[in-house]
Amino acid sequence: MAIQAIVFDLDGVILDSEEIWNSVRKDFALAHGGRWDEHDQPAVMGANSMQWAAYMREASGIPLSDEEIYAGIVQALKEEYARHLPLVSGAREVIEQLASRYRLGVASSSPRELIECALELAGLAGHFSAVVSSDEVPVGKPAPDVYLEACRRLEAEPEQAVAVEDSSNGIASAAAAGLVVVAVPNSVYPPTAEALGLARVVLGSISELSPGLIASVGASS
Repeated sequence: MAIQAIVFDLDGVILDSEEIWNSVRKDFALAHGGRWDEHDQPAVMGANSMQWAAYMREASGIPLSDEEIYAGIVQALKEEYARHLPLVSGAREVIEQLASRYRLGVASSSPRELIECALELAGLAGHFSAVVSSDEVPVGKPAPDVYLEACRRLEAEPEQAVAVEDSSNGIASAAAAGLVVVAVPNSVYPPTAEALGLARVVLGSISELSPGLIASVGASS
């Protein structure tokens, strides 16, 4: 079946930002008398905003409301991105090339305001026909909701769409929604072998994502 649309995750695929999220969360937790260690970032990858804010309040012991935690983290990330946007090497070129052939979307666990901020700073916003945050659907990744909504907005059946993902929860989400999954494993927080088994193709870097590869995974669907 011919592929009509490609849906990208943001953090770990377009932005090399998972470590920045981790650093911002750790600094925020410690500044407010809480805790944050190496087990916490993987625990919230894929969670929507209120899910990770609640996690930080409960598991990290931060004596603030979920809304206050959310606001503090997002503002700190916006400031980090404004100083230096961690765009993944090769991502811009791949997106520009694919945008001329396919409808593109973003399905991310980041808040919509942060997705839009990053895409504007990168000069890539105009290439995406649909942007969906997990905050806009009932349940975040690994549930399929965010990918199903992205396909709906792109007017593409899930089986006619490719998802580009880096994490276990993201891969599981896209696979559960019925998309063809191309995995670009996160080097710092790598997906499990079980998750990678759900992917049609596993790449070493996003630079390997070409129109030819997209056509080939469509032909093998």
